[in-house]
Amino acid sequence: MDTTLDPRWHNALSHSRYLANQLQAHPEMIPELAASWLQPLSEDLLLAPLKVAFADDEAVKSALRRLRHRAMAHIALRDLCGLAPLDEVVESMTLLADITTNFALDYHHRQLALTYGEPLDRAGQPQRLLIIGMGKLGGRELNVSSDVDYIFIYPEEGDTNGKKSIENYDFFTRLGKRVISALGDLTADGQVFRVDMRLRPNGDSGPLVCSLDALENYFVTQGREWERYAWIKSRVMNTGPNADGAALGEWMTALRRISRPFVFRKYLDFGAINAMRDLHAQIRREVARKDMADHVKLGPGGIREIEFIAQVFQLIRGGRDTTLQIRPTLSVLKLLVERQLLPAESEQELHAAYVFLRRLEHRLQYVEDKQTHMLPVDDAGRAIIARSMDFPDWAAMLAVLNGHREKVARHFEQIFSDPEAGEHPLTGLWLSQLEEETAIEAFGNLGFRQPREAIRRLAELRASNRYQQLPSTNRSRLDAVGPRLIEAAGATSAPDLTLVRGLTFLECIARRGSYLALLQQYPMALRRVADVICASNWAADYLNHYPLLLDELLDPRLYEIATNWAGFRDELKRNLADHAGDTEREMDILREVHHAQVFRLLAQDLAGLQTIETLSDHLTELADTIVQETLPLCWSTIKKRHCAVPKFAVIGYGKMGGKELGYASDLDLVYLFDDDSQEAAENYTRLGQRLNTWLSSQTSAGILFETDLRLRPNGDSGLLAVSVDSFRDYQLKNAWVWEHQALTRARFCAGDPAVGARFEAIRCEILRQPRDLATLRDEVVAMRKKMVDAHASNSETEFDLKHDRGGIVDVEFIVQYLILAFANQHASLTGNLGNIALLRMAGELGLIEPQLGQAAGNAYREYRRLQHAKRLTATPKALVPRDAIEKHIGAVSALWQAVFGS
Repeated sequence: MDTTLDPRWHNALSHSRYLANQLQAHPEMIPELAASWLQPLSEDLLLAPLKVAFADDEAVKSALRRLRHRAMAHIALRDLCGLAPLDEVVESMTLLADITTNFALDYHHRQLALTYGEPLDRAGQPQRLLIIGMGKLGGRELNVSSDVDYIFIYPEEGDTNGKKSIENYDFFTRLGKRVISALGDLTADGQVFRVDMRLRPNGDSGPLVCSLDALENYFVTQGREWERYAWIKSRVMNTGPNADGAALGEWMTALRRISRPFVFRKYLDFGAINAMRDLHAQIRREVARKDMADHVKLGPGGIREIEFIAQVFQLIRGGRDTTLQIRPTLSVLKLLVERQLLPAESEQELHAAYVFLRRLEHRLQYVEDKQTHMLPVDDAGRAIIARSMDFPDWAAMLAVLNGHREKVARHFEQIFSDPEAGEHPLTGLWLSQLEEETAIEAFGNLGFRQPREAIRRLAELRASNRYQQLPSTNRSRLDAVGPRLIEAAGATSAPDLTLVRGLTFLECIARRGSYLALLQQYPMALRRVADVICASNWAADYLNHYPLLLDELLDPRLYEIATNWAGFRDELKRNLADHAGDTEREMDILREVHHAQVFRLLAQDLAGLQTIETLSDHLTELADTIVQETLPLCWSTIKKRHCAVPKFAVIGYGKMGGKELGYASDLDLVYLFDDDSQEAAENYTRLGQRLNTWLSSQTSAGILFETDLRLRPNGDSGLLAVSVDSFRDYQLKNAWVWEHQALTRARFCAGDPAVGARFEAIRCEILRQPRDLATLRDEVVAMRKKMVDAHASNSETEFDLKHDRGGIVDVEFIVQYLILAFANQHASLTGNLGNIALLRMAGELGLIEPQLGQAAGNAYREYRRLQHAKRLTATPKALVPRDAIEKHIGAVSALWQAVFGS
């Protein structure tokens, strides 16, 4: 060996017999490496030897193999000398694979086209073979002695256009074989990469190439769970001359359209945990059979377990969170921390272990350039590996290695362990296998007050056609979850009620194996389900309607009170942008995020973490956000838009305007525009119609809001969208007093801020008009009497919180009267501050007795709290006992008397 070599090379040469032999056999490589090795391997360096004419196929093979030896020497020197981090090593190997693959593809395509012509699609356009890189090649994580996993896809059936025309299938089969030969044949120069085609549809027994249509049919009819896992990292490798610009983009889009629904389900696919657990168990059995405990990839705590941890979250959530549809393992782990699906400490440990194991993997492979993952058993081999990993000896390295593997194994078990392993103590009770008296005693010991009713309900469920006709997998999952439901119900304050509601919920989701898998895998979620449905009938119904919300019960942020609304909006925008133009999916996304946030607030509310005021603020902020994000989506569907951004505003009235929304409140909306264009009225009417449709339509994901547009000028007979000038003219000349009362709680919610500012100016102008107080008082009182006659309970013992005298509407009418009567003198009364704050302000201004205002404000707060609590029960419209709130009725009545007289 040349004694003038850079002294830093000697450690690398002593480690890698492959590298030493290459430099011994090809001394001409030494000056080339000496000139370039201090910089990462570049694309230009790899392409340079290929920019010549080749005499024949054998010359191509020889050039590709010499290029591989040159690149490997460069990579090994930098890595073993400590100059290349892991990400550089794997990217360099991936770059080598991409360049050699595409060169072989382009070269042999041209050769075949000279003989048979170009393969054409139905439109007569040339086609290309798409080479799909799988596994670490697809993820740009290729190791230094890796094989390459390919799948060959061509766009369409057809024929070539040459004199010796053949079918496209034949052309691409020949091409695929030549590419495999160019890279994988073992010659005197070795090989470029071992080529593995077993991941193609039907594996070794399937055709070498398949069309996009054939691939789609395969996914639908035969695709298996492990193939979903494999396709996560799929990547189209085509670049260079063979990447036919726009056509390649269309083919790749078609491939994504086919593969993504197969890999990433639209729903939360918790069944993937069981599938990957089974796949890992098969690998473990194979490892044990072949005595591969020291296998750094497949052994316990190895590289594959880290990959499984990352990819199971992708399979579960990637269909709903498209940001998880990425390939590199470390990038996925980092994203899981951002999504709070993985603790930061876990990610740090897994990251450190992954880097260590991959570096160790490479050092094992550098020795002889062999695809090995087994630790050496001889002392000399161990000493070489330990030194190259910067350890003084094998024992020191093994201690660190074992520490990493123990951490990986622990994290893997936390995610993939089967919490239902072994039989639950209550399984016999669930399966009705106990004698009646024994079952009664068991339910009694769990706190149930009506054991016989519980036994009857269980027997009824198990005898039902719905249960009997369940697929066997779903039934076994239901039978695993059922005993834990009984246990969870027994831990609540109302076991009998919770079990009944819980069984109804299980019946609702029984055919959705993914939801059962979630409850089976995460017993904590089932305990939270029990707590929620025990606390509220409305919550139980909400969960029955939207079982997708089960995922929220796993979120560690569930009980975090402070909502990051800016982050919420940004994430919603990103999610919508990922599905731009897909109206159905956009509508579902809006519903899903809305339901999830409502459920989050509901859980906090039931836990006593939200006051009625803050809860209403959050629900109103949520509604505002949904309307704000829906408006531009609707505008984009108007074909003949006369402007890029609509000069249009959504005005909220009633509870929406007063920021007092409850869980199921309607939205009272008015649509205004300020636009002189001839197309404005027609376009904005259509925009209003579509906005209403988007908000109130029932889709597979449910409904957003019931909407009420009757408060617009002229009510149902009026225009759906009106100009601000027409709105002002109507309010000044034609509006009834009750419409001015409604205006006191109106506000700009979404759309063009300039239009919103004009509305607010008009609103203040109307509210501050001088009015005859006697006439105003008479009209407000008359309107209130009409409402009492229509809605009051007329009960001496029970009380309607909203409509009865001394209730909520009385407080609202008092405040509205004070604003209309005195805002011309006190501009501050026009502020949309809420009824309690406005009563306090009226007291400070001397318009009412402060003590009366404070007492009425306290009554109003209590009424809203009681009204909200009733909303969560099975009888939301039930009256409350009058004597329990007599003090508050008296306070409101006293203020009414002071303001309006008898």
